[in-house]
Amino acid sequence: MADPVAFARHDHAHCAGDMLARAEAIVAEKRLRLTPVRRRALEILLEEHRALGAYDVLQRLAAEGFGNQPPVAYRALEFLVEQGLAHRIRRLNAFTACMHPGEVHAPAFLICRSCNTVAEAPAAPVRAALDLAADDLGFAIERSNVEAVGLCPLCRDEA
Repeated sequence: MADPVAFARHDHAHCAGDMLARAEAIVAEKRLRLTPVRRRALEILLEEHRALGAYDVLQRLAAEGFGNQPPVAYRALEFLVEQGLAHRIRRLNAFTACMHPGEVHAPAFLICRSCNTVAEAPAAPVRAALDLAADDLGFAIERSNVEAVGLCPLCRDEA
């Protein structure tokens, strides 16, 4: 489930188009609607492999005539997260498009501290270790979010 494309040169138009098509299929299968504002919010997130704040998304939506009140963006982003089409990056208080929509996964987010590029990496080994440590203390984990901050290959080469 590693997402090497976030940190590598690739045909991003194809990448974004594929993710949008998968999102449309997932929503249709669940008999939900990818409304124009939800679709546009997802398209905005898919433009780059970067995390965007809700207000960044709101500014873009407002400029395109979708409304300028915060609930417009928050409701669309909340829907995308609930449907597994986007992830919330808590460290940045931002959102990023999911690169594995429709797959059951709990990724670790690798966040570049310089350019805010975000990649998804498999977190099953991390979660297993965390569950084991929690079990030793009698604690039952219900939700976890793994975020690692560092430098992506491009920014590391520039440093």
